[in-house]
Amino acid sequence: MGKSNGKPEERAGLDLEHELPPADGDERSSETTRSAAQSAGEASGIEAELQKVKAERDSLLDRLARAQAEFENARRRAVKEQQDFRDFATGDAIKALLPVIDSFERALQAKSQPADFRSGVELIYKQLQDVLAKLGVQAITSKGEQFDPHVHEAIEMVDTPDAADHEVLEEWQRGYKFKDRLLRPAMVRVARNPGK
Repeated sequence: MGKSNGKPEERAGLDLEHELPPADGDERSSETTRSAAQSAGEASGIEAELQKVKAERDSLLDRLARAQAEFENARRRAVKEQQDFRDFATGDAIKALLPVIDSFERALQAKSQPADFRSGVELIYKQLQDVLAKLGVQAITSKGEQFDPHVHEAIEMVDTPDAADHEVLEEWQRGYKFKDRLLRPAMVRVARNPGK
């Protein structure tokens, strides 16, 4: 700092006599301080945003776990209700068959003539058919009918001129439907007659 005329030199409107000149590291340190303050502010903002995102993630994961547990519980309840319904329906069917079993037991205990025994068994058979009809079970009529692969299972084809082609000659095992749904196909012998 040089002086002229005993007055302090003024540069660019600064009173240099009363101001201290900046130290060599001061400009950089004030910029560094400002940068550090900005970085710290940005870091705290990022940290706050990160905490917010983590809290939201934890909340969503908790909701997902609860939804999965509720779904699993609902599925278990539905399976149990279906099983209970099946058991209830099966119980009703068994209850309807119990009188038939009672009749068979009485017939087996009775000491009677073969003709009386046969008529008793025929009555029990009729009773069983009635019970099955009430439950919705229907026998499939086969003998003399045209072969239908939807309800018949052919176990033998017989060449014969006495019946029409694909006519059921004999029923070996009766088939049954339950409310228009096939329970068991009828096992039949079928005629093969290419001339008719």
